[in-house]
Amino acid sequence: MQEKISHEEIKELGHDLKDDLKSIIREIPDFPKKGILFRDITPLLRHPKYFNHAIEMMLKALHGKKIDVVASAESRGFIFGSILAHRLGIAFVPIRKPGKLPHKTIRQDFATEYSTDAFEIHEDAIKKGEKVLIVDDLLATGGTAKAAADLVKRLGGNVVGCMFLIELAELKGREMLKGYDVYSIIRYD
Repeated sequence: MQEKISHEEIKELGHDLKDDLKSIIREIPDFPKKGILFRDITPLLRHPKYFNHAIEMMLKALHGKKIDVVASAESRGFIFGSILAHRLGIAFVPIRKPGKLPHKTIRQDFATEYSTDAFEIHEDAIKKGEKVLIVDDLLATGGTAKAAADLVKRLGGNVVGCMFLIELAELKGREMLKGYDVYSIIRYD
C-alpha cells in the first residue's frame, strides 16, 4: 500500500501543496510543436505521495456531487479518470481515438490548441439520465473536454462536471465549457 501524504505533513515542511504539485510537473518547450509549452505529468506520476495527494484533492473537490459514471478522454485522462471511478465505486467509460473501440460507436470531431482530432464512444456506454463526470489531465482550449461532453450528451447522459489536474487559464478553456461545473487542481495563469 502506498503511503499517503497529508496536508499537515506538507505544512510542517513549510510548503503549499499546490505549489509542490506544480513544481513537480515538467515544462517542455516546443512540444509537440513549436510555440507550445507542454506540461509533462510523468514526474508527478513517479512520486506516489504526490500522485496520491492529487487524487485526494480531486476527490475532495467533488465532495457531495452525485456521479454515476466517470468518462475520460484518451490517454492521460484514463490515468486520473479510472482511479477516480474506482475510488468512487462507480463506472468508468473510455473515450477513444477513432478505430480503437471494438463495438458500435458514435464520433465527435474537435479542435485543440495545436491540431484537429476526433473521439469515439461506444453507443451503449452511457445510459439515458446518468450523471457523468468528464475527467482529463489538462484543460487548455477546452476542445477535448467539450467533445467528450458532446458525446455524453448525444447518448442521453447528463454532464455534471469536468475535472482536470491542470488548467492553463490563459487559453480560456472554461469559456468552451460554459454551463458545466469545472474543477481544476493546479492552475497556470
